[in-house]
Amino acid sequence: MTWRLLALPPLPHDLLEALFGDPRIELVTPPERTQAAVDALLPTVDLLLGDWSPQLRVPDPGPRVAFVQQPSAGVDGIDLEACAARAVPVANCAGANATSVAEWCVSATFALLRKTVEADAAVRRGEWPQTRLGGRELAGQRVGVVGMGPIGSNTARLFDALGCQVSYWSRSRHADAPVPYSELDDLLASSDVVVLVIALGAETRGLLDAVRIASMKHGALLVNGARGEVVDEAALIAALAEGRLAGAATDVFTQEPLPECSPLRQAPNLLLSPHVAGSTVEGAIRIVGQAKANLLRVLEGQPVLDVVNGVEATVASRA
Repeated sequence: MTWRLLALPPLPHDLLEALFGDPRIELVTPPERTQAAVDALLPTVDLLLGDWSPQLRVPDPGPRVAFVQQPSAGVDGIDLEACAARAVPVANCAGANATSVAEWCVSATFALLRKTVEADAAVRRGEWPQTRLGGRELAGQRVGVVGMGPIGSNTARLFDALGCQVSYWSRSRHADAPVPYSELDDLLASSDVVVLVIALGAETRGLLDAVRIASMKHGALLVNGARGEVVDEAALIAALAEGRLAGAATDVFTQEPLPECSPLRQAPNLLLSPHVAGSTVEGAIRIVGQAKANLLRVLEGQPVLDVVNGVEATVASRA
């Protein structure tokens, strides 16, 4: 049989065909990148390859879609409960960008501690602030990692290897975690650097609210490699403006792309990054490989891997 695959990533049709094409697949892309176009096509397709950008979402897979493959680790653009209600398994690319995001978190922390961006800008202006930037060493810093999936595990190992005192918090304890567990309030109060790499969900939306940001160690750094909605952005801006936090870096935002009028653009000591933490050549290769391998499992009648919504992993056509 031929499976109709609706592919939503923001890539040309020909490239998607080259990456995910198979004689047993009829690849379909929306005529325009709108939610209405996606919703109109859902009743006509068997498989769905999600969008890694925040633009196109899957609120309900409809009666025909049998499997949703998200080509990223995050699945917040897909209504997992709606898919589960229709017995549609949703899979992600677990761990594919774990190294990429972990390295971004470390690099952002280095940039904040060593004032890398400020130094570059000063030299370009003709200044030479060699003795007044006040850089700090990473070694010896207390680092709290929030989240202990593949990204959190890699992040903790990298900071530990650089001589930091690392602990972690997540919604459940992990026996194989490379660093000790700490309760969230204790972690926030004691860490010089707090790194967010936790998945977005009902329990983590607004996790770092104004109260928790205020409880952080004075002069600490906050690095967000998770999702924008995990942090109260207004509270973060206030903490930076008041000097309670020495700096922050965020790769993710509540609204993406970041609006031109966003006050985050004017916040002091804030390093902004356009959701590229997981975007490396190596990470992209792994994501494509994992996503295509799962689609091939469907074609061959094998159970899919990395199902995130608790549905049976064997996929059957509903056409």
